[in-house]
Amino acid sequence: MLKQYTISVDAMGGDLGAEMVIPGVETALKRHPRLRVMLYGDEKIVGPLLDQYPEVKQRSEFIHTDVWVEMDDKPSQALRRGRRVSSMWLALEAVKNGHAKVAISAGNTGAWMVMAKFVLSTMPGIARPAMAAIWPTVRGKSIVLDVGANIGADAEMLVDFSIMGEAMARCLFGIERPTVGLLNVGVEEIKGVEQVKAAGQMLRNSKLPIEYFGFVEGDDVGKGTVDVVVTEGFTGNIALKTAEGTARQLSAYLKAEMGRSWMTKLGFLLARGAFASLKEKMDPRNANGGVFLGLNGIVVKSHGGTDAVGFASAMEIAVEMARNELVEKIAADLASKHELMELGESTEEPKAAAAG
Repeated sequence: MLKQYTISVDAMGGDLGAEMVIPGVETALKRHPRLRVMLYGDEKIVGPLLDQYPEVKQRSEFIHTDVWVEMDDKPSQALRRGRRVSSMWLALEAVKNGHAKVAISAGNTGAWMVMAKFVLSTMPGIARPAMAAIWPTVRGKSIVLDVGANIGADAEMLVDFSIMGEAMARCLFGIERPTVGLLNVGVEEIKGVEQVKAAGQMLRNSKLPIEYFGFVEGDDVGKGTVDVVVTEGFTGNIALKTAEGTARQLSAYLKAEMGRSWMTKLGFLLARGAFASLKEKMDPRNANGGVFLGLNGIVVKSHGGTDAVGFASAMEIAVEMARNELVEKIAADLASKHELMELGESTEEPKAAAAG
């Protein structure tokens, strides 16, 4: 018998709330016959929508709560008001209690992260979780982390991010040995801030089963030079927002140029298939969905400003994470980290002595 997998959904999150979430869930359910959903939200709002989307009504379990986190709530405020009763908290508890494999929300990012840490807690040895995003590239897709969960990261955290991102790439892309690069201001080992240089040295010297590429620069992210790009959250979030803004800017340029004259309109008609493909690749909705890595459970964050198409994309990521046992893979890799890194350091010492 084929295995089912369950995803718990905060139905009240996002700028558009349940009106965006429910049709997005419907799309995911139609794509995945073995998917089951647990929905958490206010019956007065969600109930009428379920009548409009029969697939969701038939294949989901709805749990009522009239408490949810607003998009502008401070994380501390959301935690005080929504602890144990909000749609966010209950969706996370479903993962903790084993009723669901993944929790997903398009709500307040800070509140979602804080609640996830409270409910699920971090894996042994992980100081702070990272947020990983799927990044469209010339070669296909890459994973970039951290894209906003942490402002700053020391060398050990960057190594942990590398381990977790590599495990996610194996799950999501089916790559046996994903390549990992540290985002830096240059590819030379002498360049960059101390924590990045130290993390690079730790990854080079360790015996971790990671295909460490070395340092990568900003333009390597879009090129797809490596499968996993590792950075701290301040830089990663700026890079993410810049890429999203650039995609919208290019789309606006193309739209304006295509309507400039009858010649450009004719050119568009002749090449509309290529333009449609380009538009799809540049559409941020198709890469929507970040994953909080380092928790004792899988937590997906959809962009709050997305629509049903974007939420369905985030659901796709949640489905793949549920199928491929991401948490178990990360836990196994982290468990062996210290032993393997110490082994690497011990094998480097004789070389250093001989060189002296």
